[in-house]
Amino acid sequence: MRRLTTLFPSEFLEEHAEELGVVEREGKLQIPVLLWALVFGFAAGESRTLAGFRRCYNSTADETISPGGFYHRLTPTLAEYLRDLVEHGLDEVAVPDTVDADIDRFRDVMIADGTVLRLHEFLSDEFQARHEEQAGAKLHLLHNATDEMIERIDVTDEKTHDSTLFKTGSWLQGRLVLFDRAYFKYRRFALIDENDGYFVSRLKENANPVITVELREWRGRAIPLEGKQIHDVVDDLSRQYIDVEVEAEFKRGQYEGTRSLDTKRFRVVGVRDEDADDYHLYITNLPRDEFFPEDLATLYRCRWEVETLFRELKTQYELDEFDTSDPDVVKILLYAALLSLLVSRELLDLVTEQADDEIVFPPERWAATFRSHAQLILHELGEYLGYSPPPLLERLIEDAQKIHQQRPILQETLATATQPRCES
Repeated sequence: MRRLTTLFPSEFLEEHAEELGVVEREGKLQIPVLLWALVFGFAAGESRTLAGFRRCYNSTADETISPGGFYHRLTPTLAEYLRDLVEHGLDEVAVPDTVDADIDRFRDVMIADGTVLRLHEFLSDEFQARHEEQAGAKLHLLHNATDEMIERIDVTDEKTHDSTLFKTGSWLQGRLVLFDRAYFKYRRFALIDENDGYFVSRLKENANPVITVELREWRGRAIPLEGKQIHDVVDDLSRQYIDVEVEAEFKRGQYEGTRSLDTKRFRVVGVRDEDADDYHLYITNLPRDEFFPEDLATLYRCRWEVETLFRELKTQYELDEFDTSDPDVVKILLYAALLSLLVSRELLDLVTEQADDEIVFPPERWAATFRSHAQLILHELGEYLGYSPPPLLERLIEDAQKIHQQRPILQETLATATQPRCES
């Protein structure tokens, strides 16, 4: 338990909550318990309800809290507080990298990616989606594969393009950035190169730059490629690799009301996929004398770690199944899910340290194990922190009794979180 309380010390949790105004100075809400109830309640919940989170809290805290008192605290300030805790946790928790790639040549290897979360349609004004009558949020991550940590996290509506959140600059010097097609822009690639950084991206299907030089010679009657556009010839090729220099035209950033045209030369590499009978095409500025085509494909597989994180969040934590129409609750649950993931990885690191070296812990199997033990961990953590919850029978009576007729009946599910909150 010490590992968790070192990650999020109770004193730190209480002080930061007071700074933001999450709780009143004399309020009876115990902030450390609330955090751990959200973390382990999210991990354990088969169908996550506000009532379920409240019961997790009441099973751990010294004093129970009423339904109205609990819902009253699901505020934008609490969402901001949890976001701060996520950022704090990101600085502390390692995200293991399982890809065998030579990344030590770079100052850092950065992975930019995002995923869409489908939300209740009533949230379409707050979280605009690409299609009408839908709502969607997008989670953006910038993962540092070298330091095994997530450096940045952003939550936007679905319509916000991934690429708008990636800023170029001098911070890119010596760093390699791996992009998926959502970040594809020649101007971005040019700016990375001009800041002495490196990049690898999949080539978009509608990007068709002109080949200027073949970087690898082929014996026999090989099809000449110079002067042709890459997608116009790729279907005619059967060689194992494509390795060419291309010239791309793009618009520079706006200056004094105009955007000038410019050109830049990049390297395009194709690695043949025999099963699919086509090529995986990559665009990069990495030099050929140091990085062969198969090296680029191996480096690009580092992105799988972020894909694994997204898959774990969606499958194990059901991140895209938020049945609520309250935007504050959406953000609170999203950050609770990320905190659950961070705590899970911190415990995995502890388990790995204690286990024999030859034992392997697959991430998704560990996630399922963590979920199944979440309530037990919460119980032991509460005891470790010195909390003494009311007797079980007393909690059962309070939870099961009929709500007072003069109070509005609160359906304790996320779907009804838009109802007016009762005052505590």
